[in-house]
Amino acid sequence: MGLSTHVLDTMHGTPAAGMQVALYETRDGAATLVKRFRLNDDGRNPDGPLYDNDSLRRGTYRLSFEVADYFRARGVQLPDPPFLDIVHLDFGIAHTDQHYHVPLLVSPWSQATYRGS
Repeated sequence: MGLSTHVLDTMHGTPAAGMQVALYETRDGAATLVKRFRLNDDGRNPDGPLYDNDSLRRGTYRLSFEVADYFRARGVQLPDPPFLDIVHLDFGIAHTDQHYHVPLLVSPWSQATYRGS
């Protein structure tokens, strides 16, 4: 339960191991950093859920994924500036008794997300 994320690299067909991610709490246009982490070999936070059920609070959040740096590290030649640099996903938590999974499917030219299970 709580909040989790997972990133899949759709260009290479693999988890986005090594991508840098930041989690923020947002309020009235301001974002407060909660934590930064690098995705593990499975494309997930190495410490498990970003929030467990007891810590998750109703409100708005942002996940920021450093997409261009990740693809450059994989040897992908990107234009300057890249089409996607840092992907920000802003989302809300309305029900703290439910699990919120925020996956990102990403390539240098596309992104998709949804509320996963």
